[in-house]
Amino acid sequence: MQISDKLLCLFNAELTERDGEYTVEIPDSEIETGSLEPGKTYRVALVSREATETTETETTTNRRPSTEPQPPVEEGEIRYVEIEDIGKQGDGIARVERGYVIIVPGAEIGEQVKVEVSQVKSNFAVGEVIDE
Repeated sequence: MQISDKLLCLFNAELTERDGEYTVEIPDSEIETGSLEPGKTYRVALVSREATETTETETTTNRRPSTEPQPPVEEGEIRYVEIEDIGKQGDGIARVERGYVIIVPGAEIGEQVKVEVSQVKSNFAVGEVIDE
């Protein structure tokens, strides 16, 4: 599966049902960072968490360096992210546009944190939690 360069945001959400209607809630952080605007129409794709992990590995392996897109974050940038996983060294892992990884030391799974990007590499960045 290929992920479009037009991807605006990536987050985990639970599908809920109420009175015969199904809802996927969008985190406030996606509105606050300007990725999405209320009242606009967006195309939505739902991907199982298991499929996402496989796809990211396949995408990274099949990519040629000359065609690799630029990282979607810059040093010094402030982002609101959700910690989706814990890395091998115990650091929190968040994913943003196109599945790009931001490593957040000291963060726990499920936390939504405000981070300042301190280091950017081609395939990951490091973000430090900052207080609001």
